[in-house]
Amino acid sequence: MNIAVGIARTSHHDRACCTINRHWQNLPEIRTFGFFLPALHKEWGHRARTGTMAVDKRRPGGHRQGRTDDGAGMDHSTETTGTVPARKGIADQAWLLMTLPGLFWAGNAIVGRAVAGDVPPVALAFWRWVGAVLIVLPFAWRHLRADIRPMLKAWPIMLALSALGITAFNTLLYIAAQTTSALNIVMLQSSMPVLVVGATFLLFREAVTGRQALGIAVSLAGALILVSHGDPASLARLELNRGDIWLLVAIVSYALYTALLRRRPAVHGLSLVAATFALGAAMLLPFYLWESLSGRPLPLTSTSALAIAYVAVFPSILAYLSFNRAVALLGANTAGLAVHLVPVFGTILAVLLLGETPQLHHGLGIGLIAVGIGLAARRAGKGA
Repeated sequence: MNIAVGIARTSHHDRACCTINRHWQNLPEIRTFGFFLPALHKEWGHRARTGTMAVDKRRPGGHRQGRTDDGAGMDHSTETTGTVPARKGIADQAWLLMTLPGLFWAGNAIVGRAVAGDVPPVALAFWRWVGAVLIVLPFAWRHLRADIRPMLKAWPIMLALSALGITAFNTLLYIAAQTTSALNIVMLQSSMPVLVVGATFLLFREAVTGRQALGIAVSLAGALILVSHGDPASLARLELNRGDIWLLVAIVSYALYTALLRRRPAVHGLSLVAATFALGAAMLLPFYLWESLSGRPLPLTSTSALAIAYVAVFPSILAYLSFNRAVALLGANTAGLAVHLVPVFGTILAVLLLGETPQLHHGLGIGLIAVGIGLAARRAGKGA
C-alpha cells in the first residue's frame, strides 16, 4: 500500500533522490529483511507441521487451531485439544505484525519521491509483483507443493484476493498518484478502516463493537491531524480531481480484500502471498504491455531498479505477510487501523532521513493514533 506515492510530486523530489542514494542501507526495513522473512518462514513452517498455526480462538474470521476449509473459504474450525502447545513467536505478535506494514508502507513514501513521474504506474506495479514472486518463491516452494490443491479448490476466493488486493489496489494507487496531491492520497486513505468495517458488515454481518468504533474514530482524528499539519480547516480546502476517483476505487478494493481474508484457504502464509502475487502479476500483464506499447516503457536505470527492489520486498512481501497474519489474529476491523500508522512512520522517517523538524501536531496526532489503536485492539488482544 503505497500511501504517499503522491509525495513524489512535491518540491522535495531532488532532495529525496539524494537521500535515497545516501541512506538506502539506513532505512529500518533494509535491516529488518535480514531476519524477518527467514524467521517467519521457520515460524509458519512449525505451525503448519504441528497444527498450531493460529492462537485466536474467538475472533470472527480469525484462523483457529484445527481449522479446516471446505475449499470455498468457509470456515469449519474446531478447537483442538492436542498435546502440542502453541508457541509464542513472531507469527503471534499481533502488535508487531500490525505495526510493520505501516513502517514498510511509510518507507515507500521516501523511495516514491525519487521515482514518481519517472516510472510508469502500471510498469511499477507489474515489476513490483514479478520481483516479489521471484524473491518469495524459494521460501514458499516446498509449501506450495502441499498447498496447491486447497488453493485450486478455493479458486474463486484466490482470484478475488489477487484482483482486489494485488492487481487493482496498487495499480490504481500508482495511477492516482500521477494526478492527485500527496495530501489527498493520505487523507482519503485514512478512511480505509471505516470502509473495512462497512465491508465486513455488508459481507458477513459482523457488527463493530463500541470500543472498536471509538478506537477507529480517535485514530482517524489523529491521522487527520498529521495529514493537515495541525490545521483541520485545510482539509475543507482540498479539491478533488480525477486521480481521487481512481484512489477511492483503490481504497474500496483493499477494504474488500481485507474483509475477504477470512475466506482464504487454510494454507501456509508464504503459499498464499506467492500465489496471489503471481496471479496479480498475470492479471496486470495485458495492461503493462498496453502501457509500454503506448509510448511509456519502463526506463532501465539504477533508480528504477532500486525502487522496484524496495517495493517488491518491503511494501509487498513483508507487509502482506504481516498484514494478512494481523487480520487472522485481530480481525479485519482492528487490523485495518494499520493504515493510520503510515503518517506516523512517514513523520518519523521524514525527521530521521530528511531533517524535517518535529512539531506539536506530530506528537498530538501520533498520540491519538496510539490511543485509538489501543482501544480497538484491546478486546482483540484479550481474545487471543
